[in-house]
Amino acid sequence: MERVYNEDSMKSLGILGGVRAKPASIGLEGNNHTFLEILANSIDEARAGYGRIIRVYKNVDASVTIRDYGRGVPMGMNSEGEYVYDKVFNELWAGGKYDNNEEGGGSYEDSLGTNGVGATGTNYTSDFLTVYSFKPEGTYFVRYEKGIEVEGSYNFTKQKNDDDTIGTEITWRPSSECFRGKGEIDDEYIETTLADQSIVNGGLKFIFENEKTGEVKEFYYENGIADYINSITSEEHRLTNVIHFNTERKGRDNEEDKDYKIKANIYFSFNRETSFNRYYHNTSWLANGGTPEDFIKNSFTFIVDKFLKEQNLYNKNEKKVSFDDIADSLVIVTSTFSTISLFTDQTKKEMRSDFMKKEITAWMREQLSIYFVENPNEAKLILQQVLVNKRSREKAEKTRLDVKKKLSGTVNNITARVDGLVTCTSKDPKKTELYIVEGKSALGSTQQGRDAMYQAIIAIRGKVLNCLKADYSTIFKSEIITDLVKVIGCGIEVKSKHNKELNTFDINNLKWSKIIITTDADVDGYHIRTLVLTMIKVLMPTLIEQGYVYIAESPLFEITTKKDESFFAYTDKEKDEIVARLGSQVESIQRSKGLGENTAEMMWQTTMNPETRRLIKVTSMDEVETQNAFDLFLGDNLAGRKEYIEENLHKYLDDPLD
Repeated sequence: MERVYNEDSMKSLGILGGVRAKPASIGLEGNNHTFLEILANSIDEARAGYGRIIRVYKNVDASVTIRDYGRGVPMGMNSEGEYVYDKVFNELWAGGKYDNNEEGGGSYEDSLGTNGVGATGTNYTSDFLTVYSFKPEGTYFVRYEKGIEVEGSYNFTKQKNDDDTIGTEITWRPSSECFRGKGEIDDEYIETTLADQSIVNGGLKFIFENEKTGEVKEFYYENGIADYINSITSEEHRLTNVIHFNTERKGRDNEEDKDYKIKANIYFSFNRETSFNRYYHNTSWLANGGTPEDFIKNSFTFIVDKFLKEQNLYNKNEKKVSFDDIADSLVIVTSTFSTISLFTDQTKKEMRSDFMKKEITAWMREQLSIYFVENPNEAKLILQQVLVNKRSREKAEKTRLDVKKKLSGTVNNITARVDGLVTCTSKDPKKTELYIVEGKSALGSTQQGRDAMYQAIIAIRGKVLNCLKADYSTIFKSEIITDLVKVIGCGIEVKSKHNKELNTFDINNLKWSKIIITTDADVDGYHIRTLVLTMIKVLMPTLIEQGYVYIAESPLFEITTKKDESFFAYTDKEKDEIVARLGSQVESIQRSKGLGENTAEMMWQTTMNPETRRLIKVTSMDEVETQNAFDLFLGDNLAGRKEYIEENLHKYLDDPLD
């Protein structure tokens, strides 16, 4: 049936209906956003000097309450005979912050929101919204349901409120009808927002009481950003203390515009380990960046490059630093303000100002230059660290390309391209097993003694590199290691900040249900086993954590009887027990000479038959203890290793001395 389209097709939702149908039309990007809109008013009061605590409640009905101790939102009648509460909560583009740029600063010199749509927009898109305003002369109250004032709800109770009571309490629940079925504000969003605001509003305490979970959390930094930066950096890695620059300027973006004021507070420190940046404007986190990000990148890159050149620290023909090289060791938080709204939209995630960009960039260059000149020791540490970051990044990029090239070839179970690899028939990673054996001599006996359907073998050729004492570029020059990584199939795990692009790990690409390290039961065999385990721990630790790595125990003795039966002992104690049990039936006791000399039948029975073999699953019960053990035995802790040998050598001698 054809739809009719004529004059009668035109409908009007009205302002309230339009906002409820399309909250994004006034900049409300979701139900969570309403929380920031109401919280912003309480923060603006605190920034104006009224109230140092803001309480937030998540109620059992999923509504949210924000209680501040400011001056109380005006709700009475103005000089024109209009009830002000109706302008605040029921009229778009009405508010008390439009005169911020006037002489004297208006009601708020710098506020989180000035568009006059937040409170009304929240009201229009909520199932209900209630307001208490505790003024010195009494308490005002009003209730709205789906944006419409409940008849008879507005009232004023004339009573004296003491100073500790004065403030505003607003409770609302976003309507799922307006936000695609989602009404409840996320706990995580509330906590993240309060954490952010505590950083840029030093001395302002936020208390969040979640009545649904019973949890109470406080967010507070006495000295704001400076305390926050110190909290996320360790003292042992700091190159500088927290540095603070601040300025105030006045100007305009275009000749035809009116002058407005800006403030900039820049806090930063350099360190060897942590990198972090966060930009705020009028206390709103600029998730999408904007002008502050621009002037920080510009000024830091310019000044660091300038001093590197002046001090001849670049190598010949070396490329100049990038901001990424600086940011690797920079923790920076900026908090800017303006007396007019510079946000690009109602979400307040980005701001732009040509005037601010030009002024603050020039000012920042000057301040940084002065700091470097007046603090030569810190400047030297910063410049050296930036060059380390730069050269590490360049080396990591070259290594990444080399590794990508070396590991680009794939190995399937039918057509192997890796020397020393004997594949199996099955491709089912839930059943297949990879045996890593010691040398081509062991390859022969294991190949003959295996189950060719499910068991593949790769023979290690030559010495395995100690991955704990080598960088990535050295590690992947080793064909043994690159071949093992290819055959295992799941890629490598890299978490260091300069080499994170090397990370290719995906457990879903693992080709095997078990990776079984199989070496001779002697000193050389134990050494090779340890080096293979180290390689897996460094490059693929998840395989150990998730229980894919095993050690095959090799027998130390073969005991034959006069009836030509064979018994295998894995320890001296087992050998003695078997001999005692067999008694006079024992024909011979032969010590194992190595996997390469075992018969196929013996290999199957002792090492490869799932019914009779002995496997040790390699686990990491305590990550710190495990790492310490690797560092002690294979790392650079020579003094610790010497001390351990002196104290424990007697435990490993065949004939310990008293």
